[in-house]
Amino acid sequence: MSNKSISPTAANCFDLSAAALHLIAMALMLMDHLWATLLPAQEWLTCAGRLAFPIFAFMTVEGYFHTRNLKRYVLRLLLFALLSEVPFDLMYGGTWFYPVHQNVIWTLLLGLLGIHLMETVRKKQKTGLYLLVSALVMVAGAVLGTLGMVDYYGAGVLTVFIFYFFHGRKWWCLLGQLAALYWVNVALLGGLVYPIQLFGMEFEFCQQGLALLALVPIWLYRGRQGCHSKPFQYACYAFYPVHMLLLVLALNFVNR
Repeated sequence: MSNKSISPTAANCFDLSAAALHLIAMALMLMDHLWATLLPAQEWLTCAGRLAFPIFAFMTVEGYFHTRNLKRYVLRLLLFALLSEVPFDLMYGGTWFYPVHQNVIWTLLLGLLGIHLMETVRKKQKTGLYLLVSALVMVAGAVLGTLGMVDYYGAGVLTVFIFYFFHGRKWWCLLGQLAALYWVNVALLGGLVYPIQLFGMEFEFCQQGLALLALVPIWLYRGRQGCHSKPFQYACYAFYPVHMLLLVLALNFVNR
C-alpha cells in the first residue's frame, strides 16, 4: 500500500484505513458463511454478507496500484486460492472435490491479471489499442469467470474491473461505481427478491442489491494504510481458508 501523506482536508474527515476495510470485509464474509453453514435461519447474516465481495474487489485494485512487487502479489493470491479450494468445496459442496464452484480468490486473481494486461497496454499511450484490449479483456474475464465457475462468476470479475475503470475519488468515478455495481448486482446477478410496500405501492427489492451499500465504507477510505505488517497481511489471507475449515468442522460436530 501507499505511504503517501493525506491532505489536510482529508485528515480532518473521518476515514477508514485499508486494514480496517479488510477487517470489515472479513467480518461480513464470516456472517455470510455462518448463514451458509450453522445459522441458515438467520437471513440477515447473508444480507450483511452481500457487502463483502465489493470491498474485496476494491482492495484488490488498490493492491495492484500500490504493491511493490506484482509478481509476489499474484503468487500470494494463487497460493491461497489453491489452499482455499478444499475448505471451500467442503463448505459449499460437502465434499473434498466440488468442481462446479470455485472459491472467490480465483475471481479476484482473474480480475487482477486482466487489470495488469490493460494497464500494460495503457502505458503505451495508444488510446485506440487500449480501448480495444480493454473491451476484449472485459469479455474474456466475464467468459472465463462464468465457464470457470468462480465465485460470483463473470459478474465477479467485472466487479473488479469496475473499480479499475472508476478508480479515484472524482464525482464521475463515484457515480460510475454506483451505476456499474447496480447493473452487475441487480441486472446481472439478481437473485432473491423481497416485496416491499411503500406509500400504498408495492415494490420489489433485490437482496443482491445490498452490495451497493459496500460503497459506504469504500468511500470512507482515502488511502490511509493503517496497521501493516507481514503477520497481519498473511493473517488476512489465511483467514479465508481457516474460517471455512472451522465452520465445516463445527457443522459436522453439530450434525452428529
